[in-house]
Amino acid sequence: MASVDEIAREIVAREGGYVNDPDDPGGATKHGVTIGTIRSLGLDLDRNGKIDPADVKALTPEQAERIFIEHYFDKPRLSELPQAIQASVFDMYVNAGANAVKILQRLLSRMGFPAVADGMIGTRTIAAARAAANAAPDHLADAYGIARRNYYYALADRRPASRKYARNRSGGKGGWITRAEQFIAPRYHLTETEHRERIAKWA
Repeated sequence: MASVDEIAREIVAREGGYVNDPDDPGGATKHGVTIGTIRSLGLDLDRNGKIDPADVKALTPEQAERIFIEHYFDKPRLSELPQAIQASVFDMYVNAGANAVKILQRLLSRMGFPAVADGMIGTRTIAAARAAANAAPDHLADAYGIARRNYYYALADRRPASRKYARNRSGGKGGWITRAEQFIAPRYHLTETEHRERIAKWA
C-alpha cells in the first residue's frame, strides 16, 4: 500500500502544471490546486497583498502535496476509510471535492450498508465502509472506481463543455476516464468500443 505522501505525489504528477481553462469551473489551477482553494487558505504566495492567478502560478509541487494531505486527506478523515479505497477516494476528492464521498456513500447504501450521502465522512460512513470492505474485500475498490467512472460520464452527459475531459480528440477515453480506471482492475476497464458506444449520443 502506497503511503499518503506517495499518493499525493502521484496526484500532483497526474494533475500537471498551470492551466486556466474557461470550461473548468475551478478556474486557474496548478498541480490540481484551484484558485478557490488558494483563496480559502489565504495563500498570498507572491506577497503582493492580493490572491489571484499569479499565486496559482507560484505554487510548487511540494506545496500542492502538503495542501492535498492536510485538506483533502486528513481533514475529511479519509485515513479512517478502508485502505483498499483510500487512494481512489483521495484522488477523486482532489478532482471533485465532496462528490467523491457522496459517490462512496451511495455505493455503500446500494451494497446494503446504509450511509447518508452528505459528502462528509463520519462514524456511520466509516462503519459502513469497513463493513463493506470486510464483506467484499476483493470488490469494494473496483465497485468504487466503476461508480466514479459512471459519475464522470453522467457529468459529461449533462454538461457538454466537460465532454473534452471524458473523451480525447480522437474520440477515445479522456483524462477523467483513464484516471478512474487507474484504480479499477484491468478486467473491469471498458474497451475502446464500449467507451465509444457509451458516448455515441454526444455531438
